[in-house]
Formats: sequence, structure tokens, C-alpha cells
Amino acid sequence: MTIHGSTFPRSPGFGPELHLEPVAGEGRGEGVMRGLREAIADGRLPPGTRLPSSRALAADLGVARNTVVRAYGELTAEGWLVARRGSGTTVASRGVPAGAGVGARRAGSLSPSPPSPGPHRPHRPFRHDLRQGSPAAGSFPRGAWSASTRRALMSAPDDAFGPGDPRGHPFLRRELAVHLARARGVLVDPERLVVCAGVSHALRLIGALREGAVGVEEYGPVFQYRVLEKAGLRPVPLPVDADGARVEVLTGAPGGPPVGREVRTVLLTPAHQFPLGGALAAERRAAVIEWARTRDALVLEDDYDGEFRYDRRPVGALQGLDPQRVVHLGSVSKSLSPALRLGWMVLPDHLVPRVLALKGEREARTSVPDQLTLADFLASGARDRHVRRMRDRYRRRRDRLREVLAERVPGVGVSGVAAGLHAVLTLPAGTDEAAVVAAAARHGVAVEGLASYRWDAPVAGAPGPRSAPAVPPRKGLVVGYGTPSESAFPGALEALCGVLRSEVPAR
Repeated sequence: MTIHGSTFPRSPGFGPELHLEPVAGEGRGEGVMRGLREAIADGRLPPGTRLPSSRALAADLGVARNTVVRAYGELTAEGWLVARRGSGTTVASRGVPAGAGVGARRAGSLSPSPPSPGPHRPHRPFRHDLRQGSPAAGSFPRGAWSASTRRALMSAPDDAFGPGDPRGHPFLRRELAVHLARARGVLVDPERLVVCAGVSHALRLIGALREGAVGVEEYGPVFQYRVLEKAGLRPVPLPVDADGARVEVLTGAPGGPPVGREVRTVLLTPAHQFPLGGALAAERRAAVIEWARTRDALVLEDDYDGEFRYDRRPVGALQGLDPQRVVHLGSVSKSLSPALRLGWMVLPDHLVPRVLALKGEREARTSVPDQLTLADFLASGARDRHVRRMRDRYRRRRDRLREVLAERVPGVGVSGVAAGLHAVLTLPAGTDEAAVVAAAARHGVAVEGLASYRWDAPVAGAPGPRSAPAVPPRKGLVVGYGTPSESAFPGALEALCGVLRSEVPAR
């Protein structure tokens, strides 16, 4: 693929990831076909986009492979797709077929152009690190990343080594736009995509443009809430249950005190609530979008680990429901490494110039060579292949964690594991959460208590009182199963079980 003089090869490999919403209420085959037609018509799958193999897409959607084979065949016959032996199936390089409808016209300004780290932690020695927030460092794809670096640097035009564009390099923005549209269902024009140094950097920039109160999930990434607080916003916690944030607190519907009158910004983790693990229910997704439209408010969507899901169908980006009311935030912290400091924000039109003015004319936070490397890494298919490999590895670790705990410490529940890189261990009544965390540290095991992710928990240096939800605090541990190496993971599980057996009351 050639972009402004730079050639990024596309590799067949495992095939790319694809976010697809089969149309509900229809047979599986017809639902898949309708979902693909709509994705092509509204610009999320532009001409030339290579689709996953029938086997890979069938596995992702939970349908029979023959269902996808028939759908691909029918859409090829209709002229939506092109199938070539040895090259896979791609979106046809032609105009949208007649009768595609309003979606294609709406996509005109939104479709791509044609062909975080966790809170600060003290550096102390632990034999076993089961804290969440990092992928397996030893699994970083060094060979593929090095190959992308060589190709990117050798093919980059001379001006790539001049002062950086505050939006991010055009090569990367175009590749990210294609990837986000295909894999996460984001409606994005590269001109509305701004590269940054991670989600916290994005929140600092956006927070400086907002005022008043910001709704945050009662349990969540507290270090990000502090970023918003330092930007001058006042975090207001929203209760969380198995269906994500209870947005009726914003809308004023029965079930909670209305705070929508004072909140004009809300930060959510809708695809996989952090750290409890639920996905924001469909009716709540619709409700928060309606609230944003009614209140002229802004929704910040942190898509922190949308790549890793195991027992459920993919959950599309909230941004796809209203690109002018939702800011989509993402990074490579979970899929590759937090050390790269590469993230992005997909902004509504009116926020782009204001964010760029704050960011400054010279990009000082994200290395242009790293941006070029990531662009090649995406375009060559190396990113999708790496994520698929790691998804299988993390699924095996997740399964082993559940099996070992069920066998060795049956009184401890495991939840929030349909996706992501961590689990929440529910401690039985009478257990002292802080004592379990301290005992683990004494035995060289680093874990975190669920209380440390609750916004009304005391935080040193935090200004002013905070509004505490009426729901009593939950007791549990947040255990990251992505961080240990393959060889260290069994020992870490054994050590964790030893601590739990000694500290959790017998049933």
C-alpha cells in the first residue's frame, strides 16, 4: 500500500481483525451479509480493505464457517467483495452498489481517505508480579517490530525527519483510521484523529478544555481521574453493576440521584468496564448518547483493552453511535507495550483545532520514527497477527487461573474475565482485603485490592471532599494475569493460592 511515497506491505498471515455487527432478528447467514453490506456502505470498510479468512471471522462471530463462506460468496456475486485465489477477499474497488442508501452518503466526511500506564508504583522487588496494567513484556514482537522499523525508515520521505505534525504523522493517522474503522467500528476521518502519548496525555488535553463536573465510574482507573481533577474538573462517581455504569444517575431516570444538571463530561470504559469487567448494556449506551445530545455534553470513551475478548462477541465502539458527541481514546499499552507511549484520540470536528492549539505546533511527546513503525506494523498485518496470538495465550492463562482457584481456594469467586488481562477475585464475607494484600506482599506477591480502584477511597493530596456512592465498598483483589512470563506464571499462581488459603476464612 503506497501512502505519500511510503510503501507498507500487506501480509496475508492470520487475516485482519474485523468488528462486525450481524443484523439482529435475521438468520445468521443473512445477518452476517447485512452487517457486511452496512459496514461497506457507511464507509467503515473502504474499497481495498482485506477481510479476515472465513475460518477466522466464523470463530470471532461464533458461527459456522460455512455461514461466512456463503456470505462472502453472495456478496462477491453482488459486487460488494472481490475474491482472488491466494490473495483472500477484499472490499470491491468500485462505487457503492446501487441502492446502498443513506449510510454511504453519510460516510462522505467520516470514512478514511482512499488508497496507558497504570498509576505510579514504587519500584520494590516482588518475586511474582500479578498487578494489572501491562501485557507480557517478554512477548513483545521484537522481530516484527524491528522489520517494520527498517521498512518504515528506509521508505520514509525526507520531511518525516523534520518537525513533527501536532496531529501525528499522516502515515500513521491513515493506517489507524483504517484499523479503527475495521476492528472497532469507529467512524473516523484521519483529519479528526490526533496521535498522543497515551490516554492520560489525551485526558490532560481534553480536560483543559472542559469545566465543571465530570462523571466517572465508581470503580475505575483512579490515576486518570486525578488527571482530570488536576485539569480543574470535579469527578462525580457513577455506580457500576454487571451492565456497566448506571447512567440513569446522569439522565435522572429512577434508580439514582440525578446529577446530569452539573455534569457535562463523562468518562466511561464501555467495552469492558475497568476493573469490574462488564460491558455497557445496549440500553445504557443509547441512554448516555441521548443524554449527551440533550445536555450538549461530551462522552470520553476509553477503549483500554478492546482487543482481548474471550467468551463473548466483540463489543463495538460507543463512538460509532455519535461521532460528534463521543471522543474515542486508545493506545498500544495493552496490545503491544506501555513503553511505546503511543495513543490516539478520535475527536468531534469542533474539538480538533482546540486540542491542537493546546498540544502546540511542535510534537514533543511522540517519536515520529515510532509513529512510522506503528503505521507499517498495522499495514503489514503484524499487529493483527500478534493480537491473535496473544489472545490465545491470555485465554489459556485466564482459564488456568479459574481452574486453580476453583480447586485450591473454592471460597474465592472469579469475575470480569470475559475480556481483558485481569480478573477480579471476590473475597468472602469476613475477609480483610487490606490484610490479604499485605500478606501477599510479605510473600513476594504483588496484587492490588479492589478498594484502590474506588474513587471515594482516600487518596493522598486529593483536593476537597468527594461524593461517595451509597453502595457499600466491595471486597476483592484485582489480579493481572498478563504480566508474568510464561515460565513464571505457574509459580505466581501457586504463591497466590498459598496466600489466599492462609488469609481467607474457610467456608
